[in-house]
Amino acid sequence: MANDPLSSEQSVQQLFDLSGKNALITGGTGHLGSAMARALAEAGARVVISSRTLGKAQQVADSLAGHQRGNHLAVAIDQLDETSVDLGFKDAVSQVGRLDILVNNGHDPLSADWETVTGEQFQKQLANATGYFLLARHLRDHAVGNKHQASIIMLGSMYGSVGSYPDVYEGICAASPAAYHALKGSVVHLTRHLAVYWAKEKIRVNCLSPGPFPAAKAPRALIERLNAKSPMGRMGMPAELKGAIVFLASDASSYMTGQNLIIDGGWTSW
Repeated sequence: MANDPLSSEQSVQQLFDLSGKNALITGGTGHLGSAMARALAEAGARVVISSRTLGKAQQVADSLAGHQRGNHLAVAIDQLDETSVDLGFKDAVSQVGRLDILVNNGHDPLSADWETVTGEQFQKQLANATGYFLLARHLRDHAVGNKHQASIIMLGSMYGSVGSYPDVYEGICAASPAAYHALKGSVVHLTRHLAVYWAKEKIRVNCLSPGPFPAAKAPRALIERLNAKSPMGRMGMPAELKGAIVFLASDASSYMTGQNLIIDGGWTSW
């Protein structure tokens, strides 16, 4: 039937399929970034990995699978350096011609807590959000200028929504950095702000906020305390972000913008 709405309905497989899409992911060589990069590639996208070190980015790009195996690319971007952001984005576009997806995942870490952090360190940590904004604006301008849709995914944190438990860190390591909490809270709200300004231009902006996903080098005592605070009683594994990143990048979330998707094992439900 010509007027049957089901005739144009995409299947679930089609909704999650990223074939023909090009994605740029910053910090794509890290603990979580590499897992998300693999997810995008496995869903069919051609992935551009960025890192401050081009060689590391190229190694990860060369390791990615999917329909575009062997065609994934690498660029150098230091998101704390505006010139590097501008040149890196331009390089990515010159290599793929069109970018449809941006995952703002890069992060310059900070270990100093509220007791020891300097003003300069605090400001530098907040500059990560500046890098996210500049890259997001680049993708918005690129997509609007070429009249195509785009999905921007910001990486937040459960610590952008809730405070940390002081007793988790006491006697083991420095407290969760106050500057990190300020950064991730700002990323969550930046997501909302950009989403409402760009929605009518068919640019979606959402935030993915992981909970506790510690790297292997995290102290065992810290993991045990974190487990005790989690409703699931365990930490997250990087592969558990793969479904979420593909959902946000794909047409499966086509009517979703300005939202903060928290993957935390129930932590923020307490």
